[in-house]
Amino acid sequence: MASWKDKLNGDPVPWLLENDRSQPAIRYYTLRDILGRAENDKEVKAAKAAIMTSGPVPVILEGYWDKPGFSFRPKYRRTEHTIIHMAQLGADGADPRIRAGCEILLSQYIDSNGGLSFTGTPSDFKHCHAGIMGAALIDFGWLNDRRLQRAMEWLAQTITGEGVADASNRDTNRHYYKSRNLAPLFVCARNGNLPCAWGAIKAMLALSKVPPAQRTRNMHEAIKLGVDFLLSRDPAVADYPFSSGNRPSSRWFTFFYPLGTSADILQNLEVLTALGQAQNPRLVNALALVISKQDQQGRWLLEHTYVGIQEKKRQPSKWITLRALRVLKAAYPEQG
Repeated sequence: MASWKDKLNGDPVPWLLENDRSQPAIRYYTLRDILGRAENDKEVKAAKAAIMTSGPVPVILEGYWDKPGFSFRPKYRRTEHTIIHMAQLGADGADPRIRAGCEILLSQYIDSNGGLSFTGTPSDFKHCHAGIMGAALIDFGWLNDRRLQRAMEWLAQTITGEGVADASNRDTNRHYYKSRNLAPLFVCARNGNLPCAWGAIKAMLALSKVPPAQRTRNMHEAIKLGVDFLLSRDPAVADYPFSSGNRPSSRWFTFFYPLGTSADILQNLEVLTALGQAQNPRLVNALALVISKQDQQGRWLLEHTYVGIQEKKRQPSKWITLRALRVLKAAYPEQG
């Protein structure tokens, strides 16, 4: 069986390992995720430390989310977006400023039921909001905080329909979707009250970061339902239920970074591989699509971005290339 390296047109790893002060996290993640180095490896530790001294993270922190001239648009200077993006950029969760931002999310953005939302009110709950905030807080080391544990359990319950506050309504929806062989509870008002694949991906992203031994019964069931839903359609086509237009959002087919509430096919694969589906035959077409988008040097382009990450659109992207290599390495492991 061909390994992931055989799927590449060229070797991008030396490029990813460059000491690039504009985006030092790339070297850290490449050493750890692609070369398999341990966190206590000398080079890995040095690369991790560099994230806090160069590139976008110190720029954000020095201005406490809002430094003039930085290329984040105003929407993305808000605490929730900043914490989410810094987690993706590999920032150190032990930094007191980051801990302060995480404390804001934990104390103000979790409602009385445990639901994470961008406002902290039950009516504003969305699986995409809860998923990306939960994932960031876990990355920053808050998994053992009881508030986050409660939020992750509540997130799982909104998927399974078990134990949530509005159980009667959830049971009605659960029966409706099960009777039509659809996902039970990824319903989103912005998607015409249809199950939302972006929401499913973000919820699975958060739950995948909870170690299996710490997952509750609801979490295990929610993950099963989420995987079944995401595999119910060909991820390469992404024709999940959608309420407007006559085709899936073009965003699915445009690789971008950082990742907010929307998702691309690559993140769909990232989440499914993290949940043990890397070699599922249903992913063959999506994997082929990813492979087809590399250039002759084995690099992938940045096709869209929300915020400045020191890379240009339609140019080879270290972030997209790193993401693609993670998926390919999981799907096509080296033998022996």
